[in-house]
Amino acid sequence: MEKRWVVKPVPEQEQIAALASAINVSAPLATLLLQRGVRTFEEARAFFRLSLDQLHDPFLMKDMDKAVWRLEEAIRNGERILIYGDYDVDGTTSVAMFYTFLRRYYGNVLFYTPDRYTEGYGISITGIDWAKEQGISLIISLDCGIKSHRAIGYAADLGIDFIVCDHHLPGDTLPPAYAILDPKRADCEYPYKELSGCGVGFKFLHAFSISNNLPTEWLFSFLDLVAVSIAADIVPITGENRVLAHFGLKQLNSNPRPGLKALIDISDLRGEIEVANIVFGIGPRINAVGRVAHASHAIRLLSSDNLQEAVALAAVANANNEERREFDSNITREAIEMIEQHFPDRKSTVLFKENWHKGVIGIVAARCIEKFYRPTIILTQSDEKATGSARSIVGFDIYEAIAECADLLEQYGGHKYAAGLTMPIANLQAFQERFEQIVAANLREEDMYPQIEVDLEVSLSQISFKFLNIIRQMAPFGPQNMQPVLVARRVQVLPESVRVLKDIHLKFAVRQDDSVVYDVIGFSMAPDYEAIVRSEQPIDIAFNLQENDYKGRKSLQLLLRDVHLSQ
Repeated sequence: MEKRWVVKPVPEQEQIAALASAINVSAPLATLLLQRGVRTFEEARAFFRLSLDQLHDPFLMKDMDKAVWRLEEAIRNGERILIYGDYDVDGTTSVAMFYTFLRRYYGNVLFYTPDRYTEGYGISITGIDWAKEQGISLIISLDCGIKSHRAIGYAADLGIDFIVCDHHLPGDTLPPAYAILDPKRADCEYPYKELSGCGVGFKFLHAFSISNNLPTEWLFSFLDLVAVSIAADIVPITGENRVLAHFGLKQLNSNPRPGLKALIDISDLRGEIEVANIVFGIGPRINAVGRVAHASHAIRLLSSDNLQEAVALAAVANANNEERREFDSNITREAIEMIEQHFPDRKSTVLFKENWHKGVIGIVAARCIEKFYRPTIILTQSDEKATGSARSIVGFDIYEAIAECADLLEQYGGHKYAAGLTMPIANLQAFQERFEQIVAANLREEDMYPQIEVDLEVSLSQISFKFLNIIRQMAPFGPQNMQPVLVARRVQVLPESVRVLKDIHLKFAVRQDDSVVYDVIGFSMAPDYEAIVRSEQPIDIAFNLQENDYKGRKSLQLLLRDVHLSQ
């Protein structure tokens, strides 16, 4: 599918020259830094020399003093405390971190995570009833709770206090909790708003440590879990998140806790662990436990202090992931066939089948977008209702589109690019038709093509190992700090170099004017792009710059993102 290249604005030449001179880098590198908000020598030093001292005072967060006081009171009084978290990666890492940390200082603590299928997302009444049976008087919720008004009110009626640690956008009113830690609260002046749920829990533990004069070495040993949450939850890797992810990745590469070590090994990850390894290797295995079994197994894995036990639990997670992959693959194939047969010309996709596995329909929606690139909702049957997951494309607010169909729905929630919804099966056809009308009225023709955000156009003579080494120091890469995508125009392919590897990968060599020759590798790009590369015309390439280490011989390599014939 043809992609649009959207080139980021280039800063003013005076700004580029001033920063390049101040920190002694080339103009292209100064441009990349300015695009990331780095304008001065001091800002560049803070950007490149990350330090845990750059973390904000946790007591700047609204209600932090109340939350710490209530936890301390519970410990003083010998109360039974419950750590409650969501069933995804952010939720399970949060619970494993908080539970393991607190158990070192206080024994009367339990954890709970809801069942995806019988309880659903957020705080459940079932969970509150279980807590009451266990004699719980304080629940600390992580990565959920900000919209659980009814359940938290019910807990209050039973004499159970709540401390909510969440990072989702609150509604118009806040739930009746004892304390609410959420940097997205309208009345919270905390300087950084984009923490993961695990990140908010970490700030709570940091404040507790400060208040009780506890050594921070124990707390900072949990940064490997925080880094996994940041990567898997796709939050911006800017500001405080970038600091937390940087030091968490260092821990993950040097001394990971047993559960993460076991997941790294069973994922067959080699070399340095980066954000992408978490997103595609570690994260899916943690998520799979809550999709096809129960997320409490993931918490036991992540909180284990015994490598032998962790290896056994990681094997279960891996088996769950294989099962998830099979569901995912089969349902995706069925969904694609349904689109091609019944809805080939629609601007949107809304599909329903009563026996599709609820745990993977969000993944299937994302797979359908990869192939057809249009707003997509995949639904299955649950409790005699149609329930499902929605995923969107760049620039289209799928939550708002679903909200315009609210009269047909029983419930819905989410944000701009991902949402969940439930409706009576009888309303399905009416929903399909109205959703299609809304999408068709709001999408332009160019919106129907995926885009690549290009940081900068360069000539191949401008790149070097020094150039690459400075780019590497911009890591960790992720949302709002992606690995730079560069474009080189009118490059010439060396015809004899073009090869197809394993029937799917494309490899060739290029030069531009008098530049040296560079190898280019395009993974899974042979079917779509081989004809363009073999055309003997000049081409434009979008790429990431990387190092190739082949049998000890290091060279610069261009990782192909897209290719067009030159205009």
